Amino acid sequence: MAKRKGKGTRSESNRNLEELRRKAVEIVKRLEKVYLNPRLELEYENAFQLLVMAILAAQESDKVVNKVSKEFFKKYKTPQDIARANLEELEEDLKHINFYRRKAKLIKECCEKLIELYKGEVPKSVGELVKLPGVGRKTANMVIGGAYNLPAIIVDRHVHRVVERISLSKQKNPDKMEMELSEIVPQELWTKFSLLLLNHGKTICKARNPECEKCPILDLCEYGQKNLKGRK
Repeated sequence: MAKRKGKGTRSESNRNLEELRRKAVEIVKRLEKVYLNPRLELEYENAFQLLVMAILAAQESDKVVNKVSKEFFKKYKTPQDIARANLEELEEDLKHINFYRRKAKLIKECCEKLIELYKGEVPKSVGELVKLPGVGRKTANMVIGGAYNLPAIIVDRHVHRVVERISLSKQKNPDKMEMELSEIVPQELWTKFSLLLLNHGKTICKARNPECEKCPILDLCEYGQKNLKGRK
């Protein structure tokens, strides 16, 4: 009997996974009609710049990072430039960024390790990128998806919030949510899915006062339906 129960449990689990996959694909189809060119808001020219900017963007707005980075990359064009720089000088150049002292130290250490391990070339795998100081899976996936256009699930705070609300995953830990989503979302849609949800989280599915009445996936979102009922 126990064995039969186990088979039934696996069968039910497979059905649930298929339902979630269909839901994820439908969400992509709808959102790509709204966000025609989904992308990161960071303004970078190459993988090296995106790597540095992604570290700087932690607990800072993309707008501020873009503004500071324009001048910063005129001075520091390569990982070698940052690795050779005096830490105090780096801090001065980043002083308008939140937690600039810690971030200056991180990007210097990151570039030193990048030169040591990969001769200054930004690798194209998450496993290699996370060996660098200051680089977690979110940052690594941003680089993989944003700079190299390779399949990547980027779980930033916006994606995390939207995914929870549409009940594709309830994982609180971003890395665990990434792993769960990698099973649900078809691999060829990973990057598009991430960028669409990121854009949606910034424009409609905001942390405060989400505009559920404008949402193209409202019928797929129990949170949004409850939110609208609550307002009435």
